[in-house]
Amino acid sequence: MIDQPGPSPPPRPQSPQSGGPLPRQRDGDASPDPQQRPSFYAARSGGWHDWWTLLHPPYTAWHLSYVVLGACLATQVSASRLVATLLAFFLAVGIGAHALDELHGRPLGTQISSSVLVTLTVLSLTGAVALGALGVWKVGWALVPFMVIGPILVVGYNMELFGGRIHTDVWFALAWGSFPVLVAYVAQTGNLSAAAVIAAAAAFFVSAAQRQLSTPARRIRRRSATVEGSMSMKDGSTVAIDTRSLLLPLERALHSLSWGMVFLATGFAIARMA
Repeated sequence: MIDQPGPSPPPRPQSPQSGGPLPRQRDGDASPDPQQRPSFYAARSGGWHDWWTLLHPPYTAWHLSYVVLGACLATQVSASRLVATLLAFFLAVGIGAHALDELHGRPLGTQISSSVLVTLTVLSLTGAVALGALGVWKVGWALVPFMVIGPILVVGYNMELFGGRIHTDVWFALAWGSFPVLVAYVAQTGNLSAAAVIAAAAAFFVSAAQRQLSTPARRIRRRSATVEGSMSMKDGSTVAIDTRSLLLPLERALHSLSWGMVFLATGFAIARMA
């Protein structure tokens, strides 16, 4: 039998700038254009890249910085308690909360299976609670309310339980900003103080700023089809408005703030434990 020729392949898409064909998309690279990815830190789809994206590295590091700052407010800083608190929050938020968030609607578009995401959530929250129980044994009963509230915040916020009442900007700032500061301080001292509450308020407002920047950035990346427009300047010139021009200031600010918080927390940790 003689093989018959198949249909001709469809023509490759043309670049609007040059009129030539766009570069071929590699296997597993669902979004070759970084601006088409679900976040500025997202790697291309597939394999280990999905795990990097799932961890939300800049935001996880930012969140853990609040833990360090809260612990460093204590008169005496226990390195072992700080490490345990960091590990608990990395498990609960860095893994558990982000796995739940991806399970609820697939906003990152990873290829990690739902069963794996559920397993990650259960194991990470179990580990965080176990570390909390160890903290109660070391520190005292003051940690118990935080052990109860923490899992409720993780599951309730990311799964939008209670009618979505805690899936708001205010609850985000409380849960992802104020809460780790307070827990880290109590894990060191066994009680609260005015300084810890004031620092938690500062973390609230910084996290609120994060939310005000990240919400429009996510909307542009994940929901917009096209962005077109222009801005007329007083000198008569015109500036084009497109996806890049809208994303760049938002995501540069988020990138800078995440690094700034990490360096600030590192500096405090070195100063207190050197």
